[in-house]
Amino acid sequence: MFSCHEDVVYPGHGVARIQRIVEKSIGGVTTVFYELAFLNKDMVILVPTECAEQVGLRCLSSLDYVRKAFDIISKPRIERRRFGPATGNWNKRNKGYQLKLRTGSLCELSEIYRDLRLVEEHKPLSFGEKHLLMQTEELLAEEISLVKQVDHEAIIEQLRALYSCGKKSVEREG
Repeated sequence: MFSCHEDVVYPGHGVARIQRIVEKSIGGVTTVFYELAFLNKDMVILVPTECAEQVGLRCLSSLDYVRKAFDIISKPRIERRRFGPATGNWNKRNKGYQLKLRTGSLCELSEIYRDLRLVEEHKPLSFGEKHLLMQTEELLAEEISLVKQVDHEAIIEQLRALYSCGKKSVEREG
């Protein structure tokens, strides 16, 4: 169970703060809700406390988990050498990306980010791919900047630099 004023992650939408815990009577049934105010969006939602786990509401990641996410971005995939624009079509890749996005996992987001950056090396990204890359970068930066207590823009630069370092190590190996 979460408490008031705690920062939590709502999958696909980012970090929110629990403003309050409210009881509402709907159809004669009283339900307890978390009132979430998103930190970087002008949006407030109610999540039933009993459904919090089902929707993927979770605490901020630990510093160790952030390091693991950074490792995913910086260490090249084995497939990087043979990956090309013809590998799978966008619809199939996007379906997998959307499943990962819904988990809200920092490591899953890191995989999406790394993979889309890899596709970007081989061909211009489509509108949908660009949007997903930007969304993933923002979600990563939003949470990591809070966990590490570092400026949001500095984290975006760090994410981009980590990927570039991984790319250079593959080029040296190849």
